[in-house]
Amino acid sequence: MGIVSRLRQYVHAKHDAAKNDRVQEAEAYTAQINSIEERAEIIQRCFPLVLVSLAGTIASCLLLGIGLYWKGAAVAAVVLFVLAMICLLAGTIHYIRDVFVALSSVQNEARDSRFMDLGAPPEIRAHNPL
Repeated sequence: MGIVSRLRQYVHAKHDAAKNDRVQEAEAYTAQINSIEERAEIIQRCFPLVLVSLAGTIASCLLLGIGLYWKGAAVAAVVLFVLAMICLLAGTIHYIRDVFVALSSVQNEARDSRFMDLGAPPEIRAHNPL
């Protein structure tokens, strides 16, 4: 949910910048929005794989119990467990990619000169205490 909140914040800030003819600021927010969307796609692939892995592991445990009475269930349990571990590995690889994308996004934002003179963050700028 943090990604969604950050994306909403950047979209609002980009809209505000574009509306007020701050072109460089709008471009900077566009770059960050693209980075967040890339991360969201990676996470969208990661979570289902990990959840399928969890469900497969639980199902293989249940099949092992049934395998005490029916040998075919034990074989199915082993096959299902191997598939679940492959899904877990794939999900973990996507998660590692997300970590690297997140870190590179932070580094890119720190180096992006368009963010240097933006003043107060948009969430602070938008509030008028008077």
